[in-house]
Amino acid sequence: MKTLLLTASLLALPAFAHHSFNAEYDDQKPVSVTGTVTKVEWQNPHIWFYLDVKNADGSITKWAFSGGAPGQLMRRGITRDVIKEGMTIKVQGFRAKDGSNNGSGGTVTFPDGRMVFTAGAEDKLPEQDQKK
Repeated sequence: MKTLLLTASLLALPAFAHHSFNAEYDDQKPVSVTGTVTKVEWQNPHIWFYLDVKNADGSITKWAFSGGAPGQLMRRGITRDVIKEGMTIKVQGFRAKDGSNNGSGGTVTFPDGRMVFTAGAEDKLPEQDQKK
């Protein structure tokens, strides 16, 4: 019986790794940054992409943004090669509740003006995006 309970507990762990928007992000703290993509992690339960954002004083602030699930994004036509390391993008989303430089990546705008919605279906959009 103990083995069965232990196995069931371990199998349930991945379910706890997926948190709702409201558990992780503050919809009262929109964020908009432009930076260079340094890394893209295309895996479940959410993709993550990382940016180096250059500050006015020349220093760099590192940001990490969570997106939707890979399957969800692919159904929208967003494949793993849409956001590539080295490209400059603008990300609009919401900051993590813990105040870190993590956020929910709502929309990504490319230098040519093209935009994609990278957040999960349950995530919120920054207000400026809702008006479009």
